[in-house]
This record gives sequence, structure tokens and C-alpha cells, in this order.
Amino acid sequence: MAKKKKEAAGSPAWMATFSDLNSLLMTMFVALFSMATISPGKFQQAAMSFNNAFNGAPPGVLVGGKSIADEPLITSNPGVKRDLLKIVEDEKYKGKITIEETDRGTLVSLKDMAFFKLGSAELTKEAKELLNQVGKIIIEHTTNEIEIYGFTDDLPITSNNIYPSNWHMASARAASVANFFTSELKERRTLELLAEVKNGQFDIEYFYNQDRFFPISTGDREIKKQINQLKAEIDSQNEIAKNKFQNGEITAVELKEQQDKLEKQYEEEIKVLRDLYRRIDLLILRQRIR
Repeated sequence: MAKKKKEAAGSPAWMATFSDLNSLLMTMFVALFSMATISPGKFQQAAMSFNNAFNGAPPGVLVGGKSIADEPLITSNPGVKRDLLKIVEDEKYKGKITIEETDRGTLVSLKDMAFFKLGSAELTKEAKELLNQVGKIIIEHTTNEIEIYGFTDDLPITSNNIYPSNWHMASARAASVANFFTSELKERRTLELLAEVKNGQFDIEYFYNQDRFFPISTGDREIKKQINQLKAEIDSQNEIAKNKFQNGEITAVELKEQQDKLEKQYEEEIKVLRDLYRRIDLLILRQRIR
């Protein structure tokens, strides 16, 4: 009876060939990757897809019937959030910047500053300094579209103004901010990052593309709405005081004192409201990626 041939000890012969093939393939892909130019937007999308998958929530038709996922915003990025908080906590800008998460995205409000020259859409030097600090963070660390909201107070447009209404002026103000981002700030960052731009490590055209920015006018609608609410509240308190006087609960002198007090309160709160609408809002939209 023929004896069985003994098998050689160790791994099968084919495994050595397979390992060599894997090593060669890995070397080839690493070489291709090293010569490639990476699109920051596509890289972020790929990273988000892997993140979802490893967190046990891969996008698919079984997840609420949707095959898309929310792209992360600045507040979910520790590095970006930290950089923004440095500006927020700076004594120079303390109380002038707020960051808020909304259903539509992350709202960055810049306020309580003379952003524009009186009755115009021309940005002041101080406004440009702040927009430079905030803009380079939210523009270069996100790929999201950005809505820019322009505001005015309730004061009527003067007869010699180039803008026929506050609505027109607010539109021009929002457009001025968008233009600052896509021209002046873009040129400044091109010079500051010249080596990276030349080497293809930073795509300035991608991040500062005009298609990302959407100027929107709110005009004086918001402030007028709040002024009407304030006026209704003051009028209500005046009526209560008059009724007390008619019922003999207070004297004429006390009525006059209350009316003067309410008038002063109204003027003070109007001033606060007008200061509140010295502002620029930047809404970094929640984007959905396929």
C-alpha cells in the first residue's frame, strides 16, 4: 500500500504569493495617493461616511427611508470651535459674537459694533478686522454654503441717500460682506498661504467660491416688529395708569410721573434695540451629502 506524502510544515505555498501581491498593491495605491490632489470637500464627505459607518449608523434606505446624512458643522469640530471661542473670549470682541445651533445650521451673530458707515453699506475698518478673524475660520474649515444677513434700524432713509429704502440698504450691506469674503479676504489669505496654494495643498478657489455665499436682506422688518411689541406694552401700561387715575386710585401728579417714567423706558429700550440691529448674521447651513 502506497504511503501518504507528508505535507510541508508551515503556511501553504500560495499564501506567500498572496502576501507579496497585497504588498505590491498597497505600495501602488500609496504611490498613487501621494501624487494625487485631494479635494477638501470630497475628503470631508468621505470622512463623514466612514464616521457614520463606524458609529453604527451608515446611510441607507433603511434609515428613515433616506440615503443622505447631515454634514458636520463647526460646533461639532473641536478645533474650529476652539478657534472661534478664542475670538469670542477676546476682550476686544467680548459680547460682540454669539454662536447658536439652529434647525437650519450654525448661526454666528456679530453685533454691537459700527459695521457700516452711517447710512451706507461701506464696511468700517473695525468690521473688516472682525470679519477677517471669523471669516477665515468658518470659510476654510467648512464646505457648507453660508447665508449672510444684512440689517438696518428703523430710522428712515434720508432724501439724499443712494438707497431708496432700508430694505435696499440691508441688501447692499449683506452683499458687501459677501464681496469682502470673496475678494479682499481671499486675496489676503492667498498671500498668507502662498506656499500651500502654489503646492496645491490649499485650494483657495474651492473655499472662497462665490457660489457658497448668499446675501439676504432683512431690512428693518425685524426691528419694527419688536418696536411695535414694545409700543403695545408701553401703551397698555399707560392705559392701566389712566384707569387708576379715573378710579381715584392715583393722583394727577402720580399719573404724570408714571407716564414720564414709561416714556423714558420706551426711549431707552428703543436705543437698546437699535444697538442690537447693528449686526451681521452668518448662517452656516446644514448641508446634506449623498
